Amino acid sequence: MRETDAVREARREMEVCNACRYCEGFCAVFPAMELRREFSSGDLSYLANLCHNCRGCYYACQYAPPHEWGINVPRSLAALRAQSYAEYAWPAPLARAFHRNGTLVALLTAAALALVLVLTVVLTDDATLYASRGVQPESFYQVVPLWVMQAVGGATFLFALVALAMGGVRFWRDAGASHTVSAPALARALWDVLSLRNLDGGGHGCNDNSERFSMTRRWLHHAMFYGFLLCFAATCAGYLYHAALGWPAPYPFVSVPVLLGTVGGVALMAGTGGLLAMKLVDDPVPQARGLLGADAALLLLLFLAAGTGLAVLGLRATAGMGVALAVHLGFILALFVLLPYSKMVHGVYRSAALLRAAIEGRNGPGVA
Repeated sequence: MRETDAVREARREMEVCNACRYCEGFCAVFPAMELRREFSSGDLSYLANLCHNCRGCYYACQYAPPHEWGINVPRSLAALRAQSYAEYAWPAPLARAFHRNGTLVALLTAAALALVLVLTVVLTDDATLYASRGVQPESFYQVVPLWVMQAVGGATFLFALVALAMGGVRFWRDAGASHTVSAPALARALWDVLSLRNLDGGGHGCNDNSERFSMTRRWLHHAMFYGFLLCFAATCAGYLYHAALGWPAPYPFVSVPVLLGTVGGVALMAGTGGLLAMKLVDDPVPQARGLLGADAALLLLLFLAAGTGLAVLGLRATAGMGVALAVHLGFILALFVLLPYSKMVHGVYRSAALLRAAIEGRNGPGVA
């Protein structure tokens, strides 16, 4: 990763923290920091993405502002994470998407929504678009043909997966390529990812917006994370119903795709809505305030994608189903296109950082 002011500031703060070590029990960052005496830009990228922003170190630090040293690890590592997102983005010319990400998310979402709505209205006659069909097989595909859903959704999602994988490879080459992955380390990292263990702030919870400890942020992340996975599982189940069993959508409420999607959508809305509300009242000092717009825009996009999906479920037997479906598909299209160029990439880099931490926990840095 390039030497920038963000890299130099993070290095200065890590050197101070490495001499102090008061916060060594707070999270995974400080034990990993203590294993090294010098900090390359790759090391700092690794530490920044290992940080879960619990902020315990900021409120405990005797050198935090207004001290003249101004140690503010959460803000410095957040700025460095944002730089890593842009530097590892693939293809490289699209890295500019991270510079004004909140604006980009808003504009691209509006464009995708308008595109799908206009095409649906233009290509579907009013009698079909506004028909009240009840829950009939293939009623969705009378509004938007199945092949269009599969072609557009499949292409954009596949591109997003490739771009995310390429970014993950670039991160690993810069921050962890010298390490050999073992089965125990992989299992430990997987547990840390699935349990969001490092959002417990050393066991007491995060300092959400004050010195008071709370598990609220961890539970909201759980709701968002597993809600997203359940929605994805619902899509996969629906595909298997259609492709393998010959059962076209929409499905009864008591069916695997609908139950998974309903629970996942509610959880995703609860998680993203709660996290968005927390961001609006957070203590501004340990935040990288320039990143707030991008964070809020992504949370709102996820919230609306889940909410419009539930709206389709509620309106599918009414004349409002056609418009609700078009709106939902617009949000989904925007989400797929933006996946590799939004804060969603932190899931890939943080998982890779947790894997390196699990390896170092057994072997030490630089040991294969």
